[in-house]
Amino acid sequence: MSTDQPPPGEPPEEDPFLKKPQGPTPPSGGSPYGSPPPGGGGFPPPPPPSGGGGGGGGYPPPPPPYDGGGDPYGGGGGYGMPDPLAGMPPLADFGKRLAARIIDVVIVAVPLFLIQLAFGANRYTVETDKGEDVSEVITKSYSGSGLIMTLISIAAYVGYDWLLTKKNGQTLGKKWMGLRVAMLNDGSVPQSNAALARAAVLWLPTLICCFCLWPIALVISMLVDKPYKQGLHDKVGKTVVVRVT
Repeated sequence: MSTDQPPPGEPPEEDPFLKKPQGPTPPSGGSPYGSPPPGGGGFPPPPPPSGGGGGGGGYPPPPPPYDGGGDPYGGGGGYGMPDPLAGMPPLADFGKRLAARIIDVVIVAVPLFLIQLAFGANRYTVETDKGEDVSEVITKSYSGSGLIMTLISIAAYVGYDWLLTKKNGQTLGKKWMGLRVAMLNDGSVPQSNAALARAAVLWLPTLICCFCLWPIALVISMLVDKPYKQGLHDKVGKTVVVRVT
C-alpha cells in the first residue's frame, strides 16, 4: 500500500534540487570525448614502425603544452577541472531576481506603511523653517517613534527573509517567480545561520543608513560576479539563486 511518508528506518525523500554528483574525470591519456581506444581487447596498440630520418623511436612528438586560460574545451573550470556549474540547477536570471525582490518589498512594506499611518510614526522629519542644518535636523528627528519604526522594519524585513529562506529557500516573491535560494556547495536549503546572515547583509545597511546606495551595490555585485551571479548577501551566506521551473 502506497504512503506519502517513507517506511520506518528508511531515509527521507531526497531534495530534488540538490546538486547532482558528477562522474569521474577521464584518466590521463584517454579520449576526452569518450571514444574507446583503438586496438580493442584491452591491450595498447603496437608502436608504429620506426621511420628513417628521425631517430625518435617512431613515436609522434607530444602536443605543445596548453598555455591559454580556462578549459580549452569550453568548460567553466581550468584544464582538466570540472565545470563549476556542473550538476547545479540553472542559475536565476537577473530580471526574475529583481522582480521577486520587488514583490517581497511590497509584501512587507504595505503592512509597515499601514502601521506607520495608524500610529503617526515618522522615521524622518525635516523642518526647514528652524534655520538648522538639514542633516542636524534629521539626526534630531531620528528618535522616539522613528527609532521604534526602524526597529520594527528591521524585524519585519530580516525576519521575513530569514524564516522563509530557511524553510524551503523561497520567499513569496521567489516562489511566484520560480526561483529558490540554495547552498552553493550542495544545492540544499540554507540552514538557519546561513539564511540569517544572508538576510542581515541584504536588509540592515538599507534600513539603517544606505537606503539608496546599498541596493545599487547589491545589484552591481550580482551583475559582475562570475560564474555564480552572487550578490554580496549571497557571498556572506555562501548561497546562489537558481531556477526551479
